[in-house]
Amino acid sequence: MVTGLAFAKNGPQDTSIEACKLRPASGPWLISWLIPQVLPAVVGLSSQAQGFPPPPPPPPPPPPSALHRSALQRSAPHQPTAPRQVSDGIRLWINGQIQAARWRWVGSRSGLPDELWLPLEVLQGQLGVSSRSRPDGSLDLEWFGQPLTVGPGAQVSLDDEVAVDVAPLLQALGVEAIKKGPELRLQLPIAQLLQVRTANQVGQRRVVLDLNGPAIVRTSEGRLELSIQSSPGQRSQLELLGLGSAPTARQTSDPQTSAPLKLQVAGGLKPTKVFTLGDPARVVIDLPVATPTDSTGSSVPAPAIDPRLQALLGRGIQWDRLVRQGFRINAVHIDPRTAPVNLKPLTRPQGMEGLSSVQSLANARMALVAINGGYFNRVKRLPLGALKSEGRWLSGPILNRGVAAWAPRGLPRFGHLSLEEWVVGPNGSRYAVVTVNSGYVQRGISRYGPEWGPSYRALSGGETALVLGTDSSVGQKYETADLEAGVPLRRGEILLVGRGGVELPWAEGTQLSLSSRPSNDLGLAPFVIGGGPLLLQDGRIVLNGGAESFSAGFLSQGAPRTVIASDGSQLWLITLEGTIDSGPTLPETAQLLQSLGLRDALNLDGGSSTGLVMGGTMPVKGRGVVGAVNNGLGLVP
Repeated sequence: MVTGLAFAKNGPQDTSIEACKLRPASGPWLISWLIPQVLPAVVGLSSQAQGFPPPPPPPPPPPPSALHRSALQRSAPHQPTAPRQVSDGIRLWINGQIQAARWRWVGSRSGLPDELWLPLEVLQGQLGVSSRSRPDGSLDLEWFGQPLTVGPGAQVSLDDEVAVDVAPLLQALGVEAIKKGPELRLQLPIAQLLQVRTANQVGQRRVVLDLNGPAIVRTSEGRLELSIQSSPGQRSQLELLGLGSAPTARQTSDPQTSAPLKLQVAGGLKPTKVFTLGDPARVVIDLPVATPTDSTGSSVPAPAIDPRLQALLGRGIQWDRLVRQGFRINAVHIDPRTAPVNLKPLTRPQGMEGLSSVQSLANARMALVAINGGYFNRVKRLPLGALKSEGRWLSGPILNRGVAAWAPRGLPRFGHLSLEEWVVGPNGSRYAVVTVNSGYVQRGISRYGPEWGPSYRALSGGETALVLGTDSSVGQKYETADLEAGVPLRRGEILLVGRGGVELPWAEGTQLSLSSRPSNDLGLAPFVIGGGPLLLQDGRIVLNGGAESFSAGFLSQGAPRTVIASDGSQLWLITLEGTIDSGPTLPETAQLLQSLGLRDALNLDGGSSTGLVMGGTMPVKGRGVVGAVNNGLGLVP
């Protein structure tokens, strides 16, 4: 995920000369220092002189767990035997399977790393690590019962991905890490599947896999891939439960040479939830209750490509695939005035909090073609930028960034957009609303409604809120604890949230009104998607990342790209990938699009988020694996 937003770092310790000076050993300071040193000894002598036995020594502390012991060893002062070195790489092997992914190794050249930074996307999708965000920005990670809390200052950006140090977590579970040049290899012994258990719950079926140790758990496009050894009988049992194994999965009697067990939910559905537990090691898979199967109980294979799309390719939908200047380009373009499909934003039906694959978003709306959409906060799984559908702001614009806006059967228009909104009190006093239905946290007042989802959960510490009822009067008020637990968002009501110490000064029953206007008529369109930076306008390159609060490093890095564009007569949905390196920089992207004859273009999220779905297939995956995204764009019949 590319956000272009900076990550907070821990402030440096004060190591100035003044801070390191010793105080003079005289005067009251010396007395105050000696008292706590001498007084305990004096008290002890006095107790013995009165015939009391000395107090018993305190019991030894319990031994730390492997995870805590690793963290303690890393933080304890010591004389390093070798200089700590920082190595960055771009390729990652996980139990023999390779993918493009940034990583960072901190430590000596050999042995265990002191720090091992991996993208959150890799941890969640390629290892099976569960994560949950806290209001203060911290992350609670867990993998097979081993917890790891990562503070907001311990989350860094590796190019376009959020990365965390997971060295203690991996070491505690026996993952071997080997660094060789630009490649990192992670190896975990293949676990044995001991038994399969199942239980029916309300609205779902739970399948539990009991293992003899932790295992690699990959999730992608509704499929599961587990590095475990299983018997033919166990695979048949899974198939009867609606989890058919792919025919390419090669299982042998040697656990260390077996291919991963690949499972797919019958009928092309996907698990509602997959997570791991420890002591003993378990993989828990929650499935939809009515899992369709064919007459043999086997999974029903999905068609190679939707025949509806096949019938339209070359007629109403054009799909161009070409290579220019070392970059692979996939471009889908239509005339929206005559095409049998409409451009629609794609979101999760549960609300704006959460992530899905582009393919899942496309399936939910029956989109024939889909790409990933705007930026999002991967830690909190919330949108960062404009998203408007059917006239409703699902997520408001931020930072005056670039947007594309359109009406049904019309070409998109491009430009920058912000939203100006105020709360007006009974005496005419006005208070600015800084964000609307947004995961972008700012000090001030923010507004949320049912478009956000069924509930709101605090995004930062110390928040307060009030409900503005259907009659525009102040109703219930919420304190920080209420918001951290989550409060409902009801139809017709508005939730005003105060952040950063900003008070909401209105008492219950106070009549308030809202005033809202966009910075230009792009905000009046029924459909809007935000991204950035804006690349082309009226045929000219207008790339100015600094004006849209993107860093210089973000602009210069190469990465897979996703773009929405127009040539003046057709709508274009485009992905760009590198054939040799990681992908084009933003200036290279703008020049390539200009050379293709495009007049207007907006950069969307990229990197591992980049994805293109064509009729149920996914020919473009940003870094070789399916990324999780917050929203997308689709061509819907």
